[in-house]
Amino acid sequence: MKQWILSGFADEIDSALTTQMNMLDCLGISHIEMRNVNGKNLVQHSLQEVKILKSQMDSRGFKLSAVGSPIGKINITDDFGPHLDLFKHTLEIAAFMEAPFIRMFSFYIPKGQNPDAYRSQVLERWQMFLEAASAFNLTLLHENEKGIYGDTPERCLDLLNALESQKVAAVFDPANFIQCNVETYPYAYLLLKEKIRYFHIKDALVNTGQVVPAGFGDGKLPEILKDISSLGFNGFLSLEPHLGSYDVPYTFFHFERPPLPKGKPYQFHIAFDALVKVLYELEKPD
Repeated sequence: MKQWILSGFADEIDSALTTQMNMLDCLGISHIEMRNVNGKNLVQHSLQEVKILKSQMDSRGFKLSAVGSPIGKINITDDFGPHLDLFKHTLEIAAFMEAPFIRMFSFYIPKGQNPDAYRSQVLERWQMFLEAASAFNLTLLHENEKGIYGDTPERCLDLLNALESQKVAAVFDPANFIQCNVETYPYAYLLLKEKIRYFHIKDALVNTGQVVPAGFGDGKLPEILKDISSLGFNGFLSLEPHLGSYDVPYTFFHFERPPLPKGKPYQFHIAFDALVKVLYELEKPD
């Protein structure tokens, strides 16, 4: 597993940073894709609060793989000025936290309307993001999310190509594509693989859209990770369990750890073990 760098949305373990780090330590993970921490989204923290978070992480040897921001996760018809201001604050946070990436979105489209009608507005806003980020040494990651402009691989590719910037790349989220009735592999992956710099690890079932552990759904994660590993990909695989009520007996997994009581830490363990199983299978000789 030397090629892969594991990270995760540790707020799916607990709100408190200390508890997040304690569990990640147990799993041998030293990166966090920080979304919510200590009761609020990271981008809602003041720089003074961020300074305290950074000190706590440094003392434990933790780093950010990305800021799991909500930037771009508003309606395309919403007022953009305050949101752009929030993005500028997010840039300052990312720089202080030494995060190489900011996870972002391309705006919710009004239900029932053609996303293509809003293409120019989406591009205009993303150009403003890029202009604001021009002095920062980081990459803006676009995540495919249901209901936004870039919820299909075609529109994801269109956005990334139109922006023509080395500072923009793709997060590939198989479960999100499945929930949009998109084939992840080979179709979506082959369309986007030259743009992918980061993965969100969650799987889903085509029939219901339910999120399940890696390899348990229709996301074709083993095939995708096998192919991209052959290209020398050595980026982040970020666990985003989203398992909700999904229940798999812990004894199903053969990794030797004491079982946990049901709850968010248990679900994170399940998601971690499922991914590790996928990665071990990839390393087996053909």
